[in-house]
Amino acid sequence: MKQSPRDKKLEEVLRSTKLVAGGFMGNDSRHPIEIIEQDIVAMEELGVTAMQVADRMADLTELAKPRLGNWIDYAYGKLRVKSEDYKGRLVCPWPHPGLFDKRITTVEHLETGKQISWTDLNIHMIAEHGFFEGKGAYFRIEPAEIISILFEDKP
Repeated sequence: MKQSPRDKKLEEVLRSTKLVAGGFMGNDSRHPIEIIEQDIVAMEELGVTAMQVADRMADLTELAKPRLGNWIDYAYGKLRVKSEDYKGRLVCPWPHPGLFDKRITTVEHLETGKQISWTDLNIHMIAEHGFFEGKGAYFRIEPAEIISILFEDKP
């Protein structure tokens, strides 16, 4: 794949460990655009869009913020969610302004015991860029996994 200078710079930033420990790509050798395209296909197969995922993540984060660090039941007791704040902010690796609080939200599906965690920056990158991070990245979110937890009517 022939990369434009802009795409090459973005890949360098995403692979760098300057913004976040371990970078956003983990050990994934694919180009970020390839990762985004493959994640979109996975979501389409499950009938959910990146914006729907990001919206649900944002709603759950907002629900949990007032009860900092404490679990809150959601969805008639099928899910529980908590949010924890950390000092500082994270910058979006794409070339536009954007600072996001260092907050980690965790959701647990009480029937299956599955848990998933994300940051405020994850919500932004999914909503605005369709980017769930590369395989092996600490905060990589597998579309099928998050959909199975947050969208109970999906497989």
